[in-house]
Amino acid sequence: MTETVLTQIADGIATVTLNRPEAMNALSKALRHRLYQVMTTLDADDAVRAVVLTGAGTRAFTAGLDLKELGSEPGALGAANAEGADENPVKAIEQCRKPVIGAINGVAITGGFEVALACDVLIASSNARFADTHARVGIVPGWGLSQKLSRMIGISRAKELSFTGNFLDAETAERWGLVNRVVAPDELLAEAHRLAADMASIDPAFLAQYKSLIDEGYAASFGEGLAMEHRLSSAANSAVSPEEVEARRAAVQQRGRTQG
Repeated sequence: MTETVLTQIADGIATVTLNRPEAMNALSKALRHRLYQVMTTLDADDAVRAVVLTGAGTRAFTAGLDLKELGSEPGALGAANAEGADENPVKAIEQCRKPVIGAINGVAITGGFEVALACDVLIASSNARFADTHARVGIVPGWGLSQKLSRMIGISRAKELSFTGNFLDAETAERWGLVNRVVAPDELLAEAHRLAADMASIDPAFLAQYKSLIDEGYAASFGEGLAMEHRLSSAANSAVSPEEVEARRAAVQQRGRTQG
């Protein structure tokens, strides 16, 4: 039986590949459960500092929920509102305390679009395209797209995509701020790994704390987010010694000279 999710780990970076290319990497029940297992394992693995998530093949990152499965199994549509991370791929990704970079190699459609939005950063192949077809299929989003997309690209642009179901090409997605950059297909994984390696050089405990602060603040009001930051900053910064600050300052300066 073919493994629905592939994992490779090298130099502290885990590459997770949704592996149903013959079905456009559709999110079957088996794939969703396996993704949960993989992300849980990586989250607990101290050797893993960052994760790159992509899809097998060149056609699709993921086309979303497996429509054939939905049409053949009673109650299968409940997956669109699943609460547990073992059924909800967005929660499976979001529970990972390490940075997750989405390497979007092809189409990310509806539920697949929601999976992409669960990643911390998106790097897109020039082949990538995004579409929200919830309205055309007659299914209300259950994995966060209706709230996340408008916050990321603006409410009018989000409504345009969701009320038409039209594709958004990679270059426009970059211009709208949905993806960080667009690269040639054969450069996608290399670019994602370069960024992952950069993030992996940060202290993992600090990075996990910072990721949580950004995500929790993003889900709250601006005022609540500022209050969260103040509470965490006051508690954490008081524990940092002047010697630690000086050592890190020197390292930052040296890194700046190397990059410059």
